[in-house]
Amino acid sequence: MRYVSIEGVADSVSSIAIGVMKAMPDDPGPAFAILDAFAAAGGNLVDTAHVYGDGAVDLTLGKWLAARGRDAAMVLGKGCHPKPDGVPRVTPAALEADLGESLDRLGTDYLDIFVLHRDDEAVPVGELIDALNRARDAGRIMAFGASNWSTQRVVAANDYAAAHGLVPFALNNPGWSLARPVEPMWPGCVYVDDEYARWHRQSQLPLLAWSAQAAGFFSGRYESGDGRSGDVVRTYYSDDNFARLHRAQLLAQRHGVTAIGIALAYVLSQPFPTIALVGPGD
Repeated sequence: MRYVSIEGVADSVSSIAIGVMKAMPDDPGPAFAILDAFAAAGGNLVDTAHVYGDGAVDLTLGKWLAARGRDAAMVLGKGCHPKPDGVPRVTPAALEADLGESLDRLGTDYLDIFVLHRDDEAVPVGELIDALNRARDAGRIMAFGASNWSTQRVVAANDYAAAHGLVPFALNNPGWSLARPVEPMWPGCVYVDDEYARWHRQSQLPLLAWSAQAAGFFSGRYESGDGRSGDVVRTYYSDDNFARLHRAQLLAQRHGVTAIGIALAYVLSQPFPTIALVGPGD
C-alpha cells in the first residue's frame, strides 16, 4: 500500500480509500469483514457521508470504530448533499448540522477529513471557507475538501483562504476513472476531464477520485450489447469506453493481473497525488 500526505491530517492516508455507502447497522457483519480486511491490507482511510442510508452508514461505521478503536482508521465524512428533490443545501448552517449529526452517529469527536458533497455556485466561497475553518478551529475536523466542484470554484475558495489567512481546501474529490462518463451518474456530479487533470498537475492538490473503478465497469461483468440496464449502462456504455475496457483486458493478460486492477493503476499512476476511492460493490 502506498500513502499520501494530506495537509492537516497527522498521518499519511492510504492511496486506496474504501467507501461504505451500502453498509447497514442492522447487519454489520459484512461491513466489519470488509473493513477488517482493508485495514489488514494497510488501508486506513474510510469514506462515509451524512446522506448515505439516511445516516445508517455512519451508524455502521461508528459500531466498527467502537469495536476496533478510533485509531483503526481515518474517517472522511461528507455533508451538504442536496435534498431528495434536488434543492441545494451547500450553506454554513447545513454544514454545521450535517457535521454534528455525523459525529454523533459515528460516536467520535472529530473527522479526519470533511468534504462538501456538492457545490452551489450561488453561495460565496468565503462563507463556506469561513465555516470550515470554524469547524477546524473547534477541533471537529482536521482537514477539509470539496467534492464535485469545478476547478474554478476550488481556486476561488483557496484564493479566499490565502487572502484572509485561513486554511484552504486540502484535497479535491471529483469523479474519475479510466472510463469517461457519457452522462453524470447523479445530478450535480463533476468528473475529471483532460483540462481538469492538467490543473491538478499544475496545482499538485491531492485528488481523491470517487468511483475510481467506474462502478465495476472493468470487473468483467459488462460487455457491449449485453442487454443490461441501470446506472452503469447509462453512465459508461459507449464505444470509447468498451475500447478502453478491451485495451485494459489485453494489458492485464500481458502482465498477469486483472482489468479492474489496470483501471485502478491508471488513477494511482498520475504526476500528482491521487487516492482511489473504491466500494465493496464495485
